[in-house]
Formats: sequence, structure tokens, C-alpha cells
Amino acid sequence: MFLRTITIDGSVPVADIVKSDYRTADVFLKYDIEFCCGGKWPLEMVCASKNLDITVLISELEDASRTVQVSNNLRFAEWSTGFLADYIVNVHHQYTKTALPVVVEYVKRFLDGHLKKFPELENLQSLVNTLHDYFLSHMQQEEEIFFPYIKQITHAHLHREPYGSLLVRTLRKPLQELSNQEHELLNKLLGEIREITRQYTIPPNACVTHRVTFSKLKELDSDLAQHMHLENYILFPKAIQIEKELI
Repeated sequence: MFLRTITIDGSVPVADIVKSDYRTADVFLKYDIEFCCGGKWPLEMVCASKNLDITVLISELEDASRTVQVSNNLRFAEWSTGFLADYIVNVHHQYTKTALPVVVEYVKRFLDGHLKKFPELENLQSLVNTLHDYFLSHMQQEEEIFFPYIKQITHAHLHREPYGSLLVRTLRKPLQELSNQEHELLNKLLGEIREITRQYTIPPNACVTHRVTFSKLKELDSDLAQHMHLENYILFPKAIQIEKELI
């Protein structure tokens, strides 16, 4: 893994800091610091006016901009179903639970001030709100039902336990049917968001909030794509094969 971070200079205007790395907007949002059209003042002046410790703020900004890169050589397909399920929960679920509410907030802030300029984005708020509510429910179902079930049948299969087939029959619908239904709706929502944002294309005259919002959406989309790939093409197929063998 490699770490990359930007260097924060107190003499740089707040808006320029966010332009250099959209993730720093979260810190300014936390401290109620204007980072869009009114973010023309240098960071040190803003901190002085708000009686904020600039060293603390700079530290948080640098943390927010730090990039952790995971190797492309991770062999997910070779991982056990239990370990992969835990990875999805601890990496992707945790990210999504944090990122989704933030994205909803940014979309609202952006559309409240710019909807008249971009009427084609009228349905964006509704789509993001639906994605937020549905995906949180989806992840809860996975954590409370799907993943424990997968771990149980995997354990029964590995240890040749006689009640393995009984475990499979306790689920009302096959895992494949349930997972397909869930992910079809999620793919539909993401597809509609990509379409109306033109694949998160940022126009040349976009304000800072516009840039941050679309960058946040693109980041979320990218993580969800990997998240669902691990489930649809690795975890669930393995679990479905175990179901078949147990039956």
C-alpha cells in the first residue's frame, strides 16, 4: 500500500484547497467553513476569524486527503467465503455507511443553490435518497441474514455436518434469487444516477460544490461497483455452489 497526501498551506484560499482535493471539503463542512463561491479567503484568515487552531485544521485536511492504495493483486477468488464476507462488511459496508449520508448532504447543498441552472438534475436528490435508504437496508439484510447464513453452510460443508441440508432449506428463497433481486434494483438506481449526471461529468464552469458533489458520487459509485462485483461474481456463486452440494 502507498500513501499520498497534499501539503496544506495556510496562505491558500479555502476554495483552492478543495479544488486541489475534493475530499478536504468534508473538513470545511464539519467546521461550517464556506468552501464554494465564498471560499476566497486564505485558510489562516478563516481560522483566525472563527478562533480555530490552524494546526489542528491542517492536520485534519491532510488526513482527509491521504490516499491508501490497495494492491490489484489481491486474490479475492481464493479467499474463504467467511473471510470475504468479513472483508466486504469491514471495508465496503463501513465505507458506504459513512459515505452515503455525506453524499446525500452534498447533493442537497448543491441542488438547493444550483437546480435552476441545471434542471436536468431535478431527480438526482430523489435517486440518491432512494439509494441511501435502500442500500442501508440491503447491507443490514446481508449482515444479519445472508452472510451469517453463508458462514453457517460453509462450516457445515467443510465439516460434513449432517444438518447442512437443513440449513439450506430454512431460507425461504434460494440465495441466488434473493441476491439477484437486490442487486438488480441497485444497478438500476446507479444507472439512472450515471445517466442524468452524464457519468459524473463536471462542466468547465462548475462551482466548487458542484465539483465536490460529482466527485463524491463518482467515488461512491466506484466503491459500490467493486462491492457488488465481489458479491455477485465471487461470494454468492461460491455460496450457491455450496447450497447445491448440501442439498
